Amino acid sequence: MDRLKQLESFVSVATRGSLTAAARAEGVAPALMGRRIDALEERLGVKLLVRTTRRLTLTHEGSAFLEDCQRLLVEFANAEASVSAGGVKASGHLRVTAPAGFGRRHVAPLVPRFHALHPEVRISLNLSDRVIDVAAEGYDCAVRVGDMPDSSLVSLRLADNRRRCVATPEFIRRHGAPQHPGDLARFACLTLSSDASQTRGWAFRVPDPDGDDGATEVIHLKPSGPLDCSDGQVLHDWCLAGHGIAWRSTWEVEAEIDAGLLVPLLDEFAAPANGIYAVFPHAKHLPLRVRLWLDFLKAQYAQPEFWGGTIAA
Repeated sequence: MDRLKQLESFVSVATRGSLTAAARAEGVAPALMGRRIDALEERLGVKLLVRTTRRLTLTHEGSAFLEDCQRLLVEFANAEASVSAGGVKASGHLRVTAPAGFGRRHVAPLVPRFHALHPEVRISLNLSDRVIDVAAEGYDCAVRVGDMPDSSLVSLRLADNRRRCVATPEFIRRHGAPQHPGDLARFACLTLSSDASQTRGWAFRVPDPDGDDGATEVIHLKPSGPLDCSDGQVLHDWCLAGHGIAWRSTWEVEAEIDAGLLVPLLDEFAAPANGIYAVFPHAKHLPLRVRLWLDFLKAQYAQPEFWGGTIAA
């Protein structure tokens, strides 16, 4: 405890700029603060502060040590807070990133709810379709959709994600419905532009002609149509307006399907599900706020009704 008090006194003196100001804040005599600093410097064998009658300055070693002390004291306070008041209590700054479209729909609405449960956690949410370097850019967690590439990051699967072909009832009434993925060549399909990330095309699972009975294989098709766009939300809006067939993730269209605004097509040929993941730099010593956020996401995404909801026709 004497060591901790020395660190607290050093931080107080260094940040306030004088022994007198630090002593006044703690309600002790300046001489006591001076003795704590002397004892700390003697124990470490290094000069941390240069004191004169007019000013106090940090040495090079003192500046570096101050940053470490501030971090340690914050972590110590968080550790105490996490078990105080008879329960779990998180605090600190939680930095999260997610893809723009998915994040707007299925991460951003959860942030205020998580904050209501843990009001001492400050949350920053970044929405970007750029693949964020989580470790290098200082994020605690990234939410990502799709197959996970090999990475040094730790990943936690939060939910399954499938892609489905969809169209409006009116489009199907006017143009009919494809019965096999190969039929898509005869329909107006709404596709991502060539400069977008979906380079392999639309995936389907079909019978494998060279395999045993019941064997299947995944094929990739690149349908075309009179309209394409680099923005998935625009394709979604065009599909809802009846301009063609789209191949969208379940998280984008589940609510519209439940509401009858869109009709799923070719579900019997749907490719295997990929995943929705949380990724983070390391698994050991995760701050409490991050662990609680991961648990919260997984619990929310595990509810089937989370992906649906009511949408007015």
